[in-house]
Amino acid sequence: MRLFNRKITLSVVVSSVFLGINPFLWAENTGANAKLSSNQTVRWNIGADPASLDPHKIEGVPEGHVAQNIFETLVVSDNQGHLLPGVAERWEHNDDYTVWTFYLRPDAKWSNGDPVTANDFVYAFRRLADPQTASPYASYLTFLKLKNAEEVISGKKSPENLGVTALDNNRLQLNLSQSIPYADELLEYYSMVPLNQKVVEKYGDAWTKPENIVTNGPFKPSNWIVNEKIELAPNPYYWDAKNVKLKQVILYPIASANTDVDRYRSGGIDITGGALPVDLFNRLKKDYPNQVYTPKTLCTYYYEINNKRAPFNNRDVRLALSMALDRNIITNKVMGQGQQVTYTFTPNYINGGEKIKNPEWASWTQAERNQKAIELLEKAGYSSANPLTFNLLYNTSENHKRIAIAASAILRQNLKGLVRVKLENQEWKTYLDSRHQGNYDVARAGWCADYNDASSFLNYFLSHSTTNSSFYHNKFYDEAVAQSYRAKTNTQRAEDYAKAEAILDQDVAVIPIFNSVNARMIKPYVKGFDVDNPANNYYLKNVYIEEH
Repeated sequence: MRLFNRKITLSVVVSSVFLGINPFLWAENTGANAKLSSNQTVRWNIGADPASLDPHKIEGVPEGHVAQNIFETLVVSDNQGHLLPGVAERWEHNDDYTVWTFYLRPDAKWSNGDPVTANDFVYAFRRLADPQTASPYASYLTFLKLKNAEEVISGKKSPENLGVTALDNNRLQLNLSQSIPYADELLEYYSMVPLNQKVVEKYGDAWTKPENIVTNGPFKPSNWIVNEKIELAPNPYYWDAKNVKLKQVILYPIASANTDVDRYRSGGIDITGGALPVDLFNRLKKDYPNQVYTPKTLCTYYYEINNKRAPFNNRDVRLALSMALDRNIITNKVMGQGQQVTYTFTPNYINGGEKIKNPEWASWTQAERNQKAIELLEKAGYSSANPLTFNLLYNTSENHKRIAIAASAILRQNLKGLVRVKLENQEWKTYLDSRHQGNYDVARAGWCADYNDASSFLNYFLSHSTTNSSFYHNKFYDEAVAQSYRAKTNTQRAEDYAKAEAILDQDVAVIPIFNSVNARMIKPYVKGFDVDNPANNYYLKNVYIEEH
């Protein structure tokens, strides 16, 4: 896997030299000898029907795949994680990284032909922070340390006080309350797109319907049949439209990995979702050796625990479950596609994660862990006659079900009948609602980095975070993360991150299981799909169909 390689400069940066990246890399060269198919249509399974197309209402990977291709942020990245110009053609910052100025492309346009202006970003950022929007990602602005973000989100100040200003139509200025040397990397996330204010306000909640929506990315929704497909068409006003080869994109919401592969083998789709059936994996690799990909990702598969619900508000109960869950069986025998066992939420191979260490008990044998786990549960009052009984929630997927069944059996065996696990399956949208509303005991979950820095994982558990659906709160953890923002060097920041992760692990806020891979199949005639991108950023503007 090619991990992100963030470089931090020491002085004011402009895009012609920033990070040493050639801005012309954004437009993929199809090659002098490439023969394009007359049918430039790609069919991709995104795994679920999006809960919404409103960038401020979404949080999942399926929604993100759509948002990243119909909208465009100030910056984007290549498949190595190098930042590239997006709507902003260049940018600069002051010496202490607290004031960032972005220069927008004069030819950036909305799909209705209107120019994209700095005020479109101001409106969008204020809307994201506005408590009336109730965005699950409102707290993302506090991770960016945008001035007054916390006060606006909490309703103590109006959105007009947010630290974002349109200096003129083509210059956007961000004022931060703290020095964030990697602030530009946070701006690639799809919550940070511009919005066309007059369209949003004219149509209200219906503004995202294909007949109403106005986008600034390379594509625009042309049709959406719920639970069947979303069709995208090229945006003729997109600033780089001449380099967009695809004439149609069809996105399917296939939750079943088996159905996904069946459709692929029968020629019904060109790119599968990011999970292949475990029982078919080896056969697929043998039958399609050049079409199966398993790149490593900046993602953690884990079991989320409802920290505010008894008995899971008892650390001993959480620790017992974490100790007794044999990750090696799940990772290497149940999955076996290249996933990596983990005992920490934050991957140690992400930028800033190099000092993160496993909890001490991770070095014990499984038998030693089991014995300690039994002692903890007995101390909490459980016995074979009075077992710990709870529901394990997962969203529809053969692989999630397979893991849940294995986890249930492992816990039952290792804890000698002291637990009884009931499996509960829900469809994607219902599952998301259950987690946010706290209507669960333990739930299957996955977290992928929004940007290549350990803070992208650690910010999730801050007490004020709107993404914190585990309902974990610890003021010492909050302070450890806050200290990382005050660090003057990368070494100190990494030490602060390790301290925060150690607190998280000590409290057993969640049960990390493995670091994921993106196991998918891609037809050989599909070119330009950045399958190796560890942050799941797949820009279809670079994709084209070769003659076949």
